[in-house]
Amino acid sequence: MGTTTKTLYETDFVEWTAQTAELLRAGRLDEADLEHAADEIEDLGKSERSAVATQLHRMLVPLIKQRIQPERDGASWRRWITEGRAEISYRLDDSPSLRRYANDRLQKIYERAVNDALFETGLGDRRRELNLPAQCPYELRDLLEADREF
Repeated sequence: MGTTTKTLYETDFVEWTAQTAELLRAGRLDEADLEHAADEIEDLGKSERSAVATQLHRMLVPLIKQRIQPERDGASWRRWITEGRAEISYRLDDSPSLRRYANDRLQKIYERAVNDALFETGLGDRRRELNLPAQCPYELRDLLEADREF
């Protein structure tokens, strides 16, 4: 029966990050846990992509709700749109390559947002009569314009 050796990565992640950063800065790559470091760096990119997708979804749900229930439009829906727009803009400023990701995923995010808006409004059973476009009617550049009204 073999024994399992736990690494610092598994037992104290914060300490592992401090030690790994120190080793990398010192150029002591042979001592660093490069496999886990590469995984963590990759996960940071995934996290940024996920954050942009989440904020796009956050913007799209109230935009869709405005289309299907314009009489209920109000400040809270506009706030969600404004805050989502700002968060996406900050992230795109820091990582311009996220713009390509957001453009590529916009249709899929829109489809999920339609489903969620219908669920939130209780209108899921009336999807056909609401005539929501199957294709996302918004362009990313329009969604990100601060003074844009939809």
